[in-house]
Amino acid sequence: MRHDETNHRALPVPLKLFLKVAVSAALLAALIGFAFYKQADKARATWEALRGLSPSFWLGIFAAFLAGHLVGAFKWRFNVNLADAGLKRVDALQCYGAGLFANLFLLSIVGGDALKAWLAGKATGRLEAAIFGGLTERLIDTLALLSLIVVGGLASQASVEGWHQRVILVGSLVAVVGAVIFLPLILRMKLARWPRKLRRPLSRLMVSMRRMAKRPLAALGVFCVSLAIQAWFVVLNAWLGRAIGIDVPLAYWFLAVPLTKAVTLAPISFGGLGLREATLAGMLGLVGVPTATGVAASLLWQSIVYSGGLFGGLVWLVLGLRRGASTGFGHGSLVGEARTAEGRHG
Repeated sequence: MRHDETNHRALPVPLKLFLKVAVSAALLAALIGFAFYKQADKARATWEALRGLSPSFWLGIFAAFLAGHLVGAFKWRFNVNLADAGLKRVDALQCYGAGLFANLFLLSIVGGDALKAWLAGKATGRLEAAIFGGLTERLIDTLALLSLIVVGGLASQASVEGWHQRVILVGSLVAVVGAVIFLPLILRMKLARWPRKLRRPLSRLMVSMRRMAKRPLAALGVFCVSLAIQAWFVVLNAWLGRAIGIDVPLAYWFLAVPLTKAVTLAPISFGGLGLREATLAGMLGLVGVPTATGVAASLLWQSIVYSGGLFGGLVWLVLGLRRGASTGFGHGSLVGEARTAEGRHG
């Protein structure tokens, strides 16, 4: 009875989509309106910098972004195969590309992870192994992201003046102490004490953590690769920012970008659009960067991400032409595959 009532109270998908698009549109409109009406001169200067941006520079950043994800694809395959999935290289590349593309339109924070696991399960016949391998990788990626935030906070707090400096320093230290003290307590809490909706993902998470504990060196290796990939993306963000006139220490980017990424995991906007711009512009504003410039830097990165998603869809499509492919061209719609994957993960 409770299950039926819970489903009845849940918002329908079209309404969720409308609300998220509305939040993204409102945030972007507010940011652009503020930039052009309150900082008109700086907004015009930012626009001129954008117009002067070389297409070859953008393509270079895009190629570097794809290179990072190429490493990420084989990192994901390594993790999935640690769970004995037996996923081949070309299948891993195709599934990963589909996941990148799905991130453009899936509504939940699961994003393309569910789709990658579903397609890997179809290719190998080992769906559970693909799910647990993917969850293990997602857990490691999250730990790497949090580590970057803490290290970036400690390294960059000198870049900020006044009370903001103390907030960043204290916040970083509290995050470290909180993880050391409270994480073990949370992990020891019995599953029955958690809300019903969280029990299934938490049980899978616990299984993934036990798998990690059995192979600590492999987990450490994946963590280091994940840290390197995410640090590489931070550097790319910094290069884009400098191309339009943002002159802040690189250490501060290592706080601003990972923290922005963590904030946009909140499922309140469409793919993080608007929320990412507001967060990054706010973070860069602490070190004197105009709102218009911060928003422009974020939108530039979004153009890289969206183009990467479209390229991932192309990879999924083209690799589906090969003999023996279980997904891709001629094997049904990727949108249909994504809906099935979300249903199986729900």
